[in-house]
Formats: sequence, structure tokens, C-alpha cells
Amino acid sequence: MAESDGETIADLPPSAKLVYKVLEYNGPLTQKGIVEESMLSARTVRYALERLEDVGAVDEDVYFADARQNLYEIDDDGDQATEQTESAVSD
Repeated sequence: MAESDGETIADLPPSAKLVYKVLEYNGPLTQKGIVEESMLSARTVRYALERLEDVGAVDEDVYFADARQNLYEIDDDGDQATEQTESAVSD
């Protein structure tokens, strides 16, 4: 996989931006929840989450209701990332 040095949310594919917005509007979700809300395929959501994690925009945590799943949420340190996403989505 390519290094993400200097890469921001604005540089990510539209699917990653959509997943970020879904998490922004709905709060923490499992991958299955993101698939349902975004109407993207599971494979696309996995790839988008991977890219978002690479740029530090999303955190992955254990979903305690079902430890087989992960819970994804926007990184609290991602205030800067939110501004970048809003400008990227409006372009």
C-alpha cells in the first residue's frame, strides 16, 4: 500500500468522504451500520475505512455488544480533518 504522507481527506476517493460524513452525522457505527447508512458495498466501506485510518481521521475500537465487530468513529483530534472534508465535499 502506498504511503499516505501529506495525504488529507480531500485527497481521498468519494467513497471515503461519504463514509466520513456518515460517521459525522450518525456518530460511532459498526462496519455493518456504515454499509446500511451509506448504501455502499461492504468491500467499498472496508477500503474507505482503511484509507480514513491511514490519514488519522477515523478511530477503530472494540464493539462491546459484539466483540467480533469493530466500532468506528471520527478521531477527536480530527477537527482539522472535518474542515478539510467540508471544503472537499463542497468542491
